[in-house]
Amino acid sequence: MWPRGFAALRGGMDWFFAVTMFGIGVVLEAEDFKRIVQRPVIVLIGTIEQYSVMPLTAYAIARILNLEPEITVGLILTASAPGAMSSNVISYIARADVAYSVSLTTVSTLLAPVVTPGLTYLLTKSVLPVPFWPMLFSVVWMVILPLFVGFGVRRYLGDRIKTILPIFPAISATFIIFICSLVIALNREYLAKMTGVVLAAAVAMNILGMVAGYIVAWIFRMDVRQRRTLAIEGGMQNAGLGTVLAIKHIGERAAMPAAIFVFICIITGSIAAAVWQRKTENGRQRTEDRTQGRHREGKS
Repeated sequence: MWPRGFAALRGGMDWFFAVTMFGIGVVLEAEDFKRIVQRPVIVLIGTIEQYSVMPLTAYAIARILNLEPEITVGLILTASAPGAMSSNVISYIARADVAYSVSLTTVSTLLAPVVTPGLTYLLTKSVLPVPFWPMLFSVVWMVILPLFVGFGVRRYLGDRIKTILPIFPAISATFIIFICSLVIALNREYLAKMTGVVLAAAVAMNILGMVAGYIVAWIFRMDVRQRRTLAIEGGMQNAGLGTVLAIKHIGERAAMPAAIFVFICIITGSIAAAVWQRKTENGRQRTEDRTQGRHREGKS
């Protein structure tokens, strides 16, 4: 309704995302990093799946649908982003392996400075010039530094900060809303003209990513909880980061797929989590009923 109010925030976009990652860093614990060392094989499998299937899927979709150059770059950049921190919450709701989810998100985020701009450059350089080094430095500045500053604050203050810890995820969520609102404000005219093709491309990329994640976990004989986790991680990317990088280094239109993807992955992830949660609860109920039935038979 009033895009100018949000468009004026463009100059502070880098800081918005830095504050977001700082808030996430504060809630990280040393245990989150220990889990990576304890389960290196499945973390390696999950990370390779995240950084291979989604970017290649985005590339294939862009070619099949013959998307415009800026939209193509935006879609591939979104697919090449690290895992979304919200995936950890979705994994918890889905009764998936939350520790595995946190490990995958942490590793993919730490690799993002090199892998995200690198994959985007390799897959799109024939479509539109992608500034690899400026993008790499942007990810270091907006993601890695604030993440470790937040982690350092948590380590330094220890128990003294526990009472206000719930505030930090809320701060991160609030600034992600600012970023998405900025994208919508800058793309108001383009969004009005947006075809169903761009929306369909983002939805297809998300769903195929989730399905591929589940299949890869099944192939490597992971348990059901880990399959759910990899499905969620495979379909949920840090589109907020993709949005910021697209606006800063490519163009406003390139941010459209990322802005759309923010909402799509939350919706599909929530639906999957609700289904899996209900399935788990029903399974537990059936197990309890069988146990009680055997107990009654034994008494009789």
